[in-house]
Formats: sequence, C-alpha cells, structure tokens
Amino acid sequence: MRRADLPADTVALARFLVGTVLVRDEPMGRLAARIVETEAYVPGDAASHAYRGETPRNGAMFLERGHAYVYLIYGMSHCLNVSSERGGTGAAVLIRAAEPLLGIPLMEQRRATSVRRDLARGPGRLAQAFGLDRSHDRLDLCAPASPLWLAAGTPPAALGESARIGLTRETERILRFFERGSPFVSGTKKLNA
Repeated sequence: MRRADLPADTVALARFLVGTVLVRDEPMGRLAARIVETEAYVPGDAASHAYRGETPRNGAMFLERGHAYVYLIYGMSHCLNVSSERGGTGAAVLIRAAEPLLGIPLMEQRRATSVRRDLARGPGRLAQAFGLDRSHDRLDLCAPASPLWLAAGTPPAALGESARIGLTRETERILRFFERGSPFVSGTKKLNA
C-alpha cells in the first residue's frame, strides 16, 4: 500500500486496517496475515504512549502515518502498531489480531503451537508469530523495499467496535475495531458481540 492509501486520521485508519494484510519478507520466506482487530490510540489519549510527549521509546508514534511502532510490554511481549497521523503528532493503531495466510509453518514454530487460531490472536502472539522485536521499530510499512509492509486485502463483511482491552485509563472509549464473526479476534465473547 502507498501512504496515500492510508487515512490520515487515527480512528479512520484503525477501521481501514481491518481486512488489510500484514506481510513480512525474511530469509526463511514470506509471512502474511489478514488483520482482523485493531485499537486506536488518538492524539491526547491518556492511554497512549504518546500522551506525555515524544521519547526515544515512542518516537515512531510521531512519524508520518504508515511507520511501525514496536515496543516491549511487561518485559516479555512485543506489540506492533502503525503510526497514524501527520509527522510530529503522536498517535498509532495497535494491531491486535490477524488471520494467518502465508508462512504458517514458521509461525507455528515461533509460537510452539499448531493451533492456527492461536498463532496471531492477540498483539503479543502476532508479534511473536512474525518474529517482530524492537529492531523493527520505525520501519516504513509503505516503502517499496521494506521487509515489513501492508497490502490490500478483503474488507470485513461486518465491522464491530468496542472499548479497548486491558487499559486503566480512558477505558470507556469505543476505539477497538474487529471483524465480526472471525475466530481469530481476541477478547471475550461479550466484547466481540
């Protein structure tokens, strides 16, 4: 996808990304998964890593839309986000879950499971399945030669929305978007209704 294809608004981008395909090219082959769940972290959002301003850790959130922001959470899992506004404005979309399409044997090896539903259901699992870490932070997902990129996919038949998962601030905001009926979506049945 070209940067011009990506909406220049965090909520619009979070909705748009559901149904697109995340692709990683690496020496062992190509991995691809269709994104089925996202969360928006908008400008001024107290739950956002960018809320208190730019730091070395969150700098990718302040890049022009379409860059990877990869961070380590709880000292054990990486998470992938896509920067979502104009350069200088801190905001991003968390990629919460995806349906594996290509490179499934490598994902199974990395995740130590053959349960396809569990390969990329949740942001930590997705990053592990794709072999993502801080070295992928700031990659341009729209660059022609990027090893991590976004491709057009199939829009969901029905887009659901709910409050975000696992937050202690701004918990009531409806900023989580998901493909209704997808078995690859994370969260509880109540949230996915």
